[in-house]
Amino acid sequence: MKKLIVLALILTLGYSCKSEKKEVIESVQTESEVYASFGDKITVNNAISALEMGEQYKNLETGDTLLTKVSATIKEVCSSKGCWMKLDLGGDKEVMVKFKDYGFFMPLDAKGDVIINGKAFVSEVSVDELQHYAEDAGQTKEEIAAIIVPEKTFSFEANGVLLKQ
Repeated sequence: MKKLIVLALILTLGYSCKSEKKEVIESVQTESEVYASFGDKITVNNAISALEMGEQYKNLETGDTLLTKVSATIKEVCSSKGCWMKLDLGGDKEVMVKFKDYGFFMPLDAKGDVIINGKAFVSEVSVDELQHYAEDAGQTKEEIAAIIVPEKTFSFEANGVLLKQ
């Protein structure tokens, strides 16, 4: 009987600790456009272009941080949870965007233009992390196994995102 009570308590505790966050999506409207808002409330004002951000990254070293707001186009979103996205910076450049404190996610089908606010930096991404991203993106086992070298990437920690509707 004691074992049954202990088991019931453990299951109850486990279930109550499970917290599924329901994302409340707000919208922001400018004179001519509507945006879905994620994370901290931000405005569309004073965002630099993706090309300008690409030029800014050229001047950053690993460990440098730049507080900025950028307007860019989504290339890819984590297909598992929406916990990261890649944005096009023009040319063959892209930026990996993660969300501050894992505090919000993007819709899995997000596409189009976004405005992100937060910290831009250059980082070195380990092979394990690159393989994890490849798995999230739905790449094949062969493509994942072919990732064997860490790489320096343009990174961004967003505290707020506006997704153009």
